[in-house]
Amino acid sequence: MKIARVEFAGKTRLALVDEQKQEVALVGGELAAHPNPILAIIEQGIKPITLLAAVTEHVPMAQVKFLAPLSAFLRNPFAVGKNYHDHALEFDKSGFNATSGASAIPAYPQIFTKATTTLNGPTDPIRFSPLHTTSVDYEGEIGVVIGAVCRNVSKADAMKHVWGFVAMNDVTARDLQKNHAQWFLGKSLDGFCPLGPWMTTRDEAPTDMRMQTWVNGEQRQDAHISQLIFDVPTLIETMSAAMTLLPGDIIATGTSVGVGVGFTPPKFLRQGDVVRVAISGLGELNNPVEEII
Repeated sequence: MKIARVEFAGKTRLALVDEQKQEVALVGGELAAHPNPILAIIEQGIKPITLLAAVTEHVPMAQVKFLAPLSAFLRNPFAVGKNYHDHALEFDKSGFNATSGASAIPAYPQIFTKATTTLNGPTDPIRFSPLHTTSVDYEGEIGVVIGAVCRNVSKADAMKHVWGFVAMNDVTARDLQKNHAQWFLGKSLDGFCPLGPWMTTRDEAPTDMRMQTWVNGEQRQDAHISQLIFDVPTLIETMSAAMTLLPGDIIATGTSVGVGVGFTPPKFLRQGDVVRVAISGLGELNNPVEEII
């Protein structure tokens, strides 16, 4: 099942997505009126058959605007730093890594969070003030959506707790990330987490999802989830050993080599740029960049 929030005929609607037919099925009923319907579906374990029974009409995808699948994050989205080998090396050499250690490749998953106010839609602008930051960077990522309460979950059982996956862009202000050492501020500017255009349940997601990123049509990133240093079960085992993960929590699994800071000179985002992140089975983000004062 691929499920989304869309705007159609001036209203926000819950929708089931059929990529092959390039159409969405609009869902009605009580659930569709929920202020955060997809989070409710995850938390309540609502099955596709229930949603299919509430379909009111079918509409071409071209006639709707996709919104962020969640109208609000349950809590801070989690993220993993330096989780692709080549990206860990490029970041360590960039001069922006204030947490460098003896090895560029981490021995344990490096977990951080982004503020809930980073939530952004799949086609909405990435906005920032050049008076605040001059080194805004893109990070295409595959997001994991937790579907069941996780505490002390083993790697062997971890995937049973995954509801699905979503495309993300872990937008980052590199100067703030470096200056404050802790990554939270550099990762948490308003709108710095484009999400969507839909969420795909685990059973429909490709086994080895491919993540690609372009800026103004120039391809910058190309990686597969199988290349992660710490795979999804390892991340869930590690995090659930320390804390309880909740249905609706999101874990961004890390970005690959090819981010702007890895170029010489760096290729940071500027006014008028467009960042496209495409993940097989999860759709595409297409976000313009706007500098504001």
